[in-house]
Amino acid sequence: MLEISIKNIKMKNPLMLASGILDLTKSSMERIKDAGAIVTKSIGIHARKGYENPTFFDAGVGILNAMGLPNPGIDEYIKEIDGIKVDVLIGSIFGEDDKEFGYLAKKIAPYINAIEMNMSCPHAKKFGMEYPTNEIDNAVKEAKKSKKPVFVKLGMENLIERAEKAVDGGADAIVAINTIKAMAIDIDVAMPVLSNKIGGYSGKAIKPIGVRCVYELASNFDLPIIGVGGITNARDVIEYMMAGATAVQIGTGIYYEGEGIFTKIKDELKKWLNKNGYDSIKDIIGLALKK
Repeated sequence: MLEISIKNIKMKNPLMLASGILDLTKSSMERIKDAGAIVTKSIGIHARKGYENPTFFDAGVGILNAMGLPNPGIDEYIKEIDGIKVDVLIGSIFGEDDKEFGYLAKKIAPYINAIEMNMSCPHAKKFGMEYPTNEIDNAVKEAKKSKKPVFVKLGMENLIERAEKAVDGGADAIVAINTIKAMAIDIDVAMPVLSNKIGGYSGKAIKPIGVRCVYELASNFDLPIIGVGGITNARDVIEYMMAGATAVQIGTGIYYEGEGIFTKIKDELKKWLNKNGYDSIKDIIGLALKK
């Protein structure tokens, strides 16, 4: 009932653990047993410390973070994921140019089922949302040489233009959106709350933006869309899928609901589908596009 496929990758349900949440170690990823797929921490060529604390702030209506893409580097990370016991593992990578993306894709390919290219981090300069739009297609072409399906993760900024370049490069799916560039000020000390000043905003409040972006992508492109942003329950998942998403990713929802969110939503989805007379969750994909 909940099974879906993306580029011949079969998933037991459309729920994916988003990159950057409980995905740095093998043991933490293996704990998330009811997710249809796990996306790894975004990994670069070299080890990266990330930004100094504070890197996280609960804004009350959402979460601000500016981690700075900390990671151990590709050589150490592939040792961590070697032999991992998860059904579907998607390797998230970030690079400064097409050669770096190509190198990383080739290195991680033997250990994963698909690649996610992070081109949307809002606070990591050229490693994220500032990656030049006119260079996206070449980077995707290099990653495709790994012979693994390539998903391109984009933010809300210049979304359709950037998606066009990803599609031109041969992307197998588009992931949207990432956190939204934002900040907060501590008025008692008159300073930004994050050490990097600017961070990424996530949580329930960004869901309408994510749904809009998925709807526009599905209206313009004929390839799978993976929706991200503000998902905490089954109704959120259904909304994204009716907007055109084939699958969704959950990140900040774990902060609100705990690791059991995947089990909870999976059970809620089955009940809703049965109640509303659907045999398969695939039947609801894009329903809102037809109205």
